[in-house]
Amino acid sequence: MAVSQFSSMSTRPSEALVQCTSSLSRFIEFGSRNRTSKQKLLLIRTFNSRPPTTSFCIKCVSSQPSPKTKDRVTEEDTSSSQNSSGPDTASVASSIQYHAEFTPLFSPEKFEPPKAFFATAQSVRDSLIINWNSTYEYYERLNVKQAYYLSMEFLQGRALLNAIGNLGLTGAYAEALSKLGQSLENVVSQEPDAALGNGGLGRLASCFLDSMATLNYPAWGYGLRYKYGLFKQRITKDGQEEVAEDWLELGNPWEIERNDVSYPVKFYGKIVPGSDGKSHWIGGEDIKAVAYDIPIPGYKTKTTINLRLWSTMVPSEDFDLSAFNAGDHTKAAEALTNAEKICYILYPGDESVEGKVLRLKQQYTLCSASLQDIIARFEKRSGANVNWEEFPEKVAVQMNDTHPTLCIPELIRILIDLKGLSWKEAWNITQRTVAYTNHTVLPEALEKWSFELMQKLLPRHMEIIEMIDEELVHTIVSEYGTADPDLLEKRLKETRILENVDLPATFADLFVKTKESTDVVPDDELENCDEEGGPVDEELESAQEDGVLEEESTDVVPDDELENCDEEGGPVDEELESEQEDDVLEEEKEAEAVQEPPQLVRMANLCVVGSHAVNGVAEIHSEIVTNEVFNEFYKLWPEKFQNKTNGVTPRRWIRFCNPDLSSILTSWLGTEDWVTNTGKLAELRKFADNEDLQSQFRAAKRNNKMKVVSFIKEKTGYSVSPDAMFDIQVKRIHEYKRQLMNILGIVYRYKKMKEMSAVERKAKFVPRVCIFGGKAFATYVQAKRIVKFITDVGATVNHDPEIGDLLKVIFVPDYNVSVAELLIPASELSQHISTAGMEASGTSNMKFAMNGCILIGTLDGANVEIRQEVGEENFFLFGARAHEIAGLRKERSEGK
Repeated sequence: MAVSQFSSMSTRPSEALVQCTSSLSRFIEFGSRNRTSKQKLLLIRTFNSRPPTTSFCIKCVSSQPSPKTKDRVTEEDTSSSQNSSGPDTASVASSIQYHAEFTPLFSPEKFEPPKAFFATAQSVRDSLIINWNSTYEYYERLNVKQAYYLSMEFLQGRALLNAIGNLGLTGAYAEALSKLGQSLENVVSQEPDAALGNGGLGRLASCFLDSMATLNYPAWGYGLRYKYGLFKQRITKDGQEEVAEDWLELGNPWEIERNDVSYPVKFYGKIVPGSDGKSHWIGGEDIKAVAYDIPIPGYKTKTTINLRLWSTMVPSEDFDLSAFNAGDHTKAAEALTNAEKICYILYPGDESVEGKVLRLKQQYTLCSASLQDIIARFEKRSGANVNWEEFPEKVAVQMNDTHPTLCIPELIRILIDLKGLSWKEAWNITQRTVAYTNHTVLPEALEKWSFELMQKLLPRHMEIIEMIDEELVHTIVSEYGTADPDLLEKRLKETRILENVDLPATFADLFVKTKESTDVVPDDELENCDEEGGPVDEELESAQEDGVLEEESTDVVPDDELENCDEEGGPVDEELESEQEDDVLEEEKEAEAVQEPPQLVRMANLCVVGSHAVNGVAEIHSEIVTNEVFNEFYKLWPEKFQNKTNGVTPRRWIRFCNPDLSSILTSWLGTEDWVTNTGKLAELRKFADNEDLQSQFRAAKRNNKMKVVSFIKEKTGYSVSPDAMFDIQVKRIHEYKRQLMNILGIVYRYKKMKEMSAVERKAKFVPRVCIFGGKAFATYVQAKRIVKFITDVGATVNHDPEIGDLLKVIFVPDYNVSVAELLIPASELSQHISTAGMEASGTSNMKFAMNGCILIGTLDGANVEIRQEVGEENFFLFGARAHEIAGLRKERSEGK
């Protein structure tokens, strides 16, 4: 690609940037294509028909008692308060002072930024709790169907600016803090990112919650409350170093511990049949999952939904006081440690058996506690007469990738073993309730668990999974018949949940091929036949008998000579015997090496079989899912499969993280409606050539770049020029995302620069700052080597005086949501160059485009649809197409 293609980007925003921003409306917001349900209309008309301002009024609470639960806001209260323009500055300041004094987490002497943040957050939380209680009081009364979104990750980022922005109180809080001697910007920066996720999977989950609240959908998120997150990334001379996250060390002002909401979770044990005919799971290891709630506000709406996180512990009686007093402190706290470590970190290393067990415990804890909670809420709403057939009409469980797969057998277990339903009833209800979002086509990411491990840790669930597998086999055999055994065997091999496990007993003889002999020997001739039924060669048989007799008549060797004799009594050839022993050992090793393939449980297959809907997250990804990954399932149940291209929330990713651009959009459109109706951005097209708009756009971009210049200096020590083009690749470090190819391209660029004179360099190259960010998984050696390579290249290039500001290479440590909110508005070129067909969707590409950044990318994931929307001329296409990859790989393997 010619360098000249980018030559004007650092000085002219071009009409392309405006058109890119205005063309993304169909990706940005969740649910925009499915807003016509009667339930949705009911909710909008009744609950949110009033003017979309805040539903509360902060009073001067420093001289009043704190709000009590019984003082919840009623619809009448909120209706009258809606007419006000929100709390005044004095009221907000008084609320902050109240929490600084009466909800203290710091000593009272000083009101410094950390204390100011907690007091401010607690003040905002009061308002969110009022809305939260009002929202769910209303949902309980209507008994509406509710969506429950289960995810191992929720990458929220900072919550303060988002909350006051959604409540429409940014100005009030900024003024109040100013009067208290603090700036809103400084106070906001005190908040650590919630360490509850890693990458796009978790950020998508958080964007969904924001969008569902803003669109007034009854919804609830479920996750785990990780104490130490994934890890905090440090960059040293040796590359990436991982240390534990400290986000909870000072407490979390947003969470509400629900000590009255906890559920038992069991591991190990055994299954015994009861006199009632039910299976009983007894013994084993018992823990308790306790709920922590985080309110999620919608934008300019009363609706405040909930993210419920589970933390794990054991009851006090499980602490072995006798062992502690006897000095065995480790044994005394063993049960507590085993429980607490389930929620220590996100994605513990699973190379060891212990790591695998811990990951599986995490997944089951999420599923079990969440489903128990969902069922308790359903039963409460149902009253005395619980009709389980109505469960799928009131509950929708969405599994975000395969991590919550155990929802399927867990729901069946609860319905059969605890609620007394039949297998047929429980299986039908489960399939109608659960849905599955697939996020990957990478084989290593399609989860598989050891059959033996699951049988040991979750014995009842393995019984249920075997029953589901048998149900699947029955369905496939019924659908396709047995006329073509080879084809049937192939289909079963691809679709079965249990891999390398014998067919269920009812189908054990399905592929047994009996060998029939062609020549039948009469009974009276059998006595003259050998073992295979052939005629006996009597002369040969006589000779063999003579040989045996001769062998039996060998000389007897005295006992005292036996130690120097071989097995036949001859003298030992020690050298020969040694060689023979070596041969035997080699044969034994070879025999050991030929092991049976491991028996596995394929979680993705279980998801497809147990769900009523399966969606990919971009058009090309969904095509790969149906044509390749789950093709046999697609042939069987085409109606199950659908596409839902991922989206992101425009509140956080334009409105709040890029206020300069937001002001420009609002000014030129004459309304702020684009924040919730992004289709309005298309109206910018008529202003694309306007020089005033372009000038304002350039000024906003430069202001954002100046912030990044300061940030880079603070975090890395490197100085970069705001006049250089910012070329950014920020995402999880992985081989298929191809950061390695990007840095090799930079090395090539650097080498070409070094071959030129200063004059040639200046004429040939646009000044460029290449920025990388992202975490390599702790045990992913190759990814960590890529991180070190990038930082080493940066150390070389950035200290070269000949190159100066023409080229800089920056690796931003500990990339997270807050860093993204800083980098994305300052970006001018963003790299999305994953190998085509391997990226499910990608949502950072949307965030960059929304903020006036040109993309260079492969036709992968959402890139395909973004390119269609913004126009081919506004997208730098790179690399092979997905359908070409297989052929290219074959050529490479053949040495071409």
